Amino acid sequence: MSFAPRRSLPSALRAPAVLLALLAAAAGCASGGDRPGPPVPSPTGEAAGICRELYGALPGEVDGQPRGEIEPETRFAAVWGEPAIELGCGVPRPEVLTPGGEHYDPVSESVDVNGVSWLLEKRDDGHRFTLLDREVFVRVTVPDAYAPEVNALVDLADAVRETVPEKPL
Repeated sequence: MSFAPRRSLPSALRAPAVLLALLAAAAGCASGGDRPGPPVPSPTGEAAGICRELYGALPGEVDGQPRGEIEPETRFAAVWGEPAIELGCGVPRPEVLTPGGEHYDPVSESVDVNGVSWLLEKRDDGHRFTLLDREVFVRVTVPDAYAPEVNALVDLADAVRETVPEKPL
């Protein structure tokens, strides 16, 4: 991963840029608001319909944590607890499952929880699970605070089985 060097704005543009940033923050549009949520996917077509069905079937509690609110409201993501267990529906195919991708790994680790298969990826702050063998990809990120992180998937299994049709990879 590479980053471009940060360049400062010309002085003629600094004041308008600062004013615009202050106005956005005052309007509640800043990215660091009171209730920041996960990145919200934007599925379309059939995937969007499946995600809306899943959203309606999601439990009010996951791993003992109550469901929270996401602003702006969406039917493609959900959160539980603090730190948040995050779910996003209609996410892109994971890079480790994409042939030809830099991180492609056809033997990636997976876990089956109550009849639902998930790709397992360890992260610095917990685990990320991505739904496998279904019509849409659903990603669940579980912080280390909820170890063993796989427990969160138990509470999501019924909703997934009921709403997301099976489709082998």
